[in-house]
Amino acid sequence: MNTNKPFAEVIESSLQGFLAQSWQWDTFPTFGSLVTITTSERTLFGLVHQIKTGSMDPMRYPFAYQKTEEELRREQPQIFEFLKTTFSCVIIGYYQESHMHYLLAAQPAKIHAFVSPAHPDLAKQFLYQDRYLPLLFSLAGQLSNLDETVLALLGYQASLNLLTEAKIEGFMQEFSLLTGNDYRRLKVLASRIERLANSPVAHV
Repeated sequence: MNTNKPFAEVIESSLQGFLAQSWQWDTFPTFGSLVTITTSERTLFGLVHQIKTGSMDPMRYPFAYQKTEEELRREQPQIFEFLKTTFSCVIIGYYQESHMHYLLAAQPAKIHAFVSPAHPDLAKQFLYQDRYLPLLFSLAGQLSNLDETVLALLGYQASLNLLTEAKIEGFMQEFSLLTGNDYRRLKVLASRIERLANSPVAHV
C-alpha cells in the first residue's frame, strides 16, 4: 500500500470503532497498525485488530484446488471476483485543531468514508506517548485478545523506530497500572517485548 493512499472504505461504524472493506481483496492492512479516516473536522486513528478474507456471495465458497495463485489466476480468474477482505478497528484517538486527543470523538466515522494507512510522521506523533492505552483497555471487550493486539501494536512501533528502551519502560509502567500489577501477565509480556525489540524489524 502506498503511504497515506486510501485503500478501503467504512461499511459499518460506531463511536468505538468501524469495519472497513478493502477495495482489492488482496490488499491487507497490518495487524496492530494504525489507519486513519480524515474528515473536515478531524482525523480518526483506528487500530487494526482483526482481518478477514472470504466470499462476497454467501452461496459461493472458496474451495481448495491444489493449485498456486498464479495457476488459478491464469485458469480460473473468475473465482477471485467473489472474494473480499474486511478489517476491524477500534478508535484510540483523533487529531483535531493541531492537537492529539486520546479519547473517543464526538461522532463516528461515516459509512463509505475512505480509510488510509496512517502517515508515518502522524503515527509517530500519535504514538510518542502511551496515552492511548487507557482507551484501548476500555475497549478490550471488542478485541479477541488484548495482549496480542498490544504486542502487534508494539511491533508496528518498532517498524517506525519508536521502540526504544525508555519507550518500553514507560509502556510497561502504564500497562502495569492498567492491569492492576498482574505480575505473571507482565512477566510474559515483557519477555515477548524483549524478543520483539531485538528482532530485525526493530532496527529498520
